Amino acid sequence: MSLESEEMSVVDHLTELRKRIIYVLVVFVAGLAGGLFCARPIYDYLINADLAQGFVLHAFSFWDGIGMYMKIAVAVSLTVSVPFIVYQLWAFVSPGLRPEERSAALRYVPYVFILFVLGVAFAYYVIFPMALSFTISITRSMGLEETYGIAQYFGFMFNLVLPLALLFELPLLVMFLTKLRILNPLRLRKMRRYAYFALVFIAVVITPPDFISDFLVTIPLLALYEFSVFLSAFVYRKQLSADAAREARDRQS
Repeated sequence: MSLESEEMSVVDHLTELRKRIIYVLVVFVAGLAGGLFCARPIYDYLINADLAQGFVLHAFSFWDGIGMYMKIAVAVSLTVSVPFIVYQLWAFVSPGLRPEERSAALRYVPYVFILFVLGVAFAYYVIFPMALSFTISITRSMGLEETYGIAQYFGFMFNLVLPLALLFELPLLVMFLTKLRILNPLRLRKMRRYAYFALVFIAVVITPPDFISDFLVTIPLLALYEFSVFLSAFVYRKQLSADAAREARDRQS
């Protein structure tokens, strides 16, 4: 009988997971549709920014314009969807949490949007200009004639901005997993060298093939990891204090 109830529990979990995934897909598609309506004003802002001045951008295929609008729409949809995705994740795991853990984890959700926007701003206004100016200076020093396509310009931008914006969620993710007692600062410190290797690998993958761009992205990622360890330690200390207080009350009773 217990085996049957356990199987039913697994089926119920899978059904719940499927429902959450459907919700996420619906919101992402709705955000994509909204992003297409916002694509033109966002494009006008990006193309008239100081970074884009001096470039004559070309379309090398019939799909370049549509592809650029779709990139913008995906960025808008992600901005809207990421907090909702985190909320759905919380809703899926919350039945297994204690009431205090459930309410504490729910408070993290609004910060998902804040950190994502901060990541977009940092990547676009700090990392992207540095990487762009460095690559252009190398091109000009080689005496090459510059002919840039709109797909290449926006692809270069979004390949930097979106991964960095998502990686800015790392501190919040670590706090959440610490709250669930999956991670703790001791474990994070032990796996530091592997985490550093993974972050350096990510930085190399998402940046242009030059040392300066890799360095500019690697340093913020390593700083984010250390900040995540600090936040995990803060949550972990509160957990230990709460556990000690609970044990003291149990002994008294």
